[in-house]
Amino acid sequence: MDAKTIDGAIGAFLAHVGSRTASEHTLTNYAVDLKQFSEYLEGRSLSDVGLVDPAVLRAYLRELSGWGYARTTISRKLSSLRGLFSFLRERGVLDRDPARALRGPSAPRGLPKALSEEAVNRMLEMASESESPIRDTAVMELLYGCGLRVSELTGLRWADVDLQERWIVVLGKGDKERRVPFGGCAQRALERLGAQRDPAEPYVFSGRGGKALTVRTVHRIVTTLAGRAGLKGVTPHVLRHSCATHLVERGASLKFVQEFLGHESLSTTQIYLTISASWMKESYASAHPRARVGGDAP
Repeated sequence: MDAKTIDGAIGAFLAHVGSRTASEHTLTNYAVDLKQFSEYLEGRSLSDVGLVDPAVLRAYLRELSGWGYARTTISRKLSSLRGLFSFLRERGVLDRDPARALRGPSAPRGLPKALSEEAVNRMLEMASESESPIRDTAVMELLYGCGLRVSELTGLRWADVDLQERWIVVLGKGDKERRVPFGGCAQRALERLGAQRDPAEPYVFSGRGGKALTVRTVHRIVTTLAGRAGLKGVTPHVLRHSCATHLVERGASLKFVQEFLGHESLSTTQIYLTISASWMKESYASAHPRARVGGDAP
């Protein structure tokens, strides 16, 4: 087993932990945490454990926070990383331990609360009445209707939009492209936006001088619309989160949502199963053959 590769290093570390009679629960946690880290590195074309530096690890911890993991879970995953890199340093595989000075999350962080469908509709109504109704409606339709990250929205070019077939090509994390379908509402919003654009401007959402609209401006658009709709704490990410939540609640498969949102791992998408207890209860009551035994007929 080549301990210079990340998978080889993880394998050697797990064998070491297992030989020291660690509990099965501890060993399982190490394996799960480090497998997720390996998948993260693979998505960034990093396979040599010697190339993992503190900046890479800090970026990974930020990703975990952005994915909605609880503070305690991130701290546990950091502990797994510390164990791995301390082991590699002691064995002479690495000259230094990149995880030694890392700090865990400073404050608890949970999943952003998904908006109700009615709340999203109120924001869309506010968009249609704003000072820039065509632009703001299109922003809403792509952030919520397509679940785009704000950076994917601002970087979107007209060359990547197929209005007839209703597809857009977005550049996601790690410079990975994916095709995202959109519906009739987004199609109409984009058609209206396209009808008033300067053909020389390449970006779907243009700012000053034909440059892409800034992330800060998109945040301001969303928070302003939310405020007018009587909502607080709404960001572009909350709209993306709401999109995924509503897809799952209406029966979309996790595999579809994973591809749709551009998640690298299905485990990231599974967080959306935890947010709607009422949906889970209703799904069980309507689908399981024993759910209504002795009760009312469906």
